[in-house]
Amino acid sequence: MLSSVLNSKRAIQVNILIMRAFIRLRSVLSNHQELVGLFKEIKSRVDGHDETIKVIVEEIERIADNEDKPKKRIGFNV
Repeated sequence: MLSSVLNSKRAIQVNILIMRAFIRLRSVLSNHQELVGLFKEIKSRVDGHDETIKVIVEEIERIADNEDKPKKRIGFNV
């Protein structure tokens, strides 16, 4: 996005390369339906990971918070 806003020779070159890459990707995908299926499968697998990662991070934070609290000691006087 930034390369399309900037007005230097380098930014223009980068923007052209980005557009060519997307055009090539679209061409490859339209010619290879098998790849389209693979991309859809990968996307469906990754979509569920966000919630799983969130749960894992929350659990780690909960455990870390519990470790920060002083532990109660049960002492026996002998």
